[in-house]
Amino acid sequence: MSKPAVKSVQSATAKTATRAVNIRQKVKAPKQAKPEAKGRVKPSKDKPRVEIKKALHPRNAHLNGYDFPALISAFPRLKTFVRPTPYGALSIDFADPLAVKTLNAALLKHHYGIGSWDIPQGALCPPIPGRVDYVHYVADLLAEGDKSCAISKARVLDIGTGANGIYPILGSQVYGWQFVASDINAHSLTNVQSIIEQNPALQGRISLRLQPDDKAVFKGVIQAEERFELTLCNPPFHASMAEASEGTKRKVNNLQLNRGSSVKAAPKLNFGGQAAELWCQGGERQFLATMIRESQMFADQCLWFTSLVSKQENLKPCYQALAQLNVDTVKTIEMQQGNKITRVLAWSFQSAAKRKIWRAEHLAN
Repeated sequence: MSKPAVKSVQSATAKTATRAVNIRQKVKAPKQAKPEAKGRVKPSKDKPRVEIKKALHPRNAHLNGYDFPALISAFPRLKTFVRPTPYGALSIDFADPLAVKTLNAALLKHHYGIGSWDIPQGALCPPIPGRVDYVHYVADLLAEGDKSCAISKARVLDIGTGANGIYPILGSQVYGWQFVASDINAHSLTNVQSIIEQNPALQGRISLRLQPDDKAVFKGVIQAEERFELTLCNPPFHASMAEASEGTKRKVNNLQLNRGSSVKAAPKLNFGGQAAELWCQGGERQFLATMIRESQMFADQCLWFTSLVSKQENLKPCYQALAQLNVDTVKTIEMQQGNKITRVLAWSFQSAAKRKIWRAEHLAN
């Protein structure tokens, strides 16, 4: 599925905000509110209070940016791509797909113990700091402050794992989660299987499933009586190949302008991406609508459903769709890495009391 790029900075920064929506009330379009001091937005009956945090998650290993000397020591091939910036800091050319892929391999080896990671040419190359932030925040969501919760026991479903398998890799290495990773592309799953086979730390932690229906999300993947504590997803956010290509051109133009040059060659997406990873019929909005509709079928088999939402305008129709279902709780986690803002939409059909019972039965220390 689609993995939006994150722009490199020597010191990674992010803004996150969480807001809870009581789905039992009728969802209305949020009214404009003037920001208050200290990064808070004045609450109203239509718009829950938003708390702003100005950093990546505290447990994010990339909170202070990229330590290029350490990364080069762990993965010497990265040295070829590292250059000083005009300001004296070290960085790479983020418009070079090979440089980005090599940086990812170095990050995975140095921080997560993955000795061998590769993706086919043109496959999506995910921005690891943003991807692991998603993992950390849904881990907090799962625990809900319950100190008796053994997060490591969680079983997680990754929808659209792609050829990179980034969420199962990060989730299994950071928290010890067991994963089912699904995709509609058999070749993508073959590549993830190769990554697993080359890394003993991943073996026994990730199982792969082919989604037989390209119009389905959970149907055909979740089996009868199967239980998951979390589902993760990064939906394709374009509605057509033409739209995806235009997005690619804009990103490359921005990268080139930041380097003080213009695009003179055919643009290549700096973080790659194949058809199913970048676009689907109806784009992100339709994919999320299908996901929400199908989630009701598995309401008692999943504790929390979650998905990235790249486009802010897609949140309102999601809230409206969830309002039509018997959903108990909806939360939105807002994240920013560099110039990219994205959101995690999370919902549960279980009440707070039932979620506590679930944790006691399945996730207790």
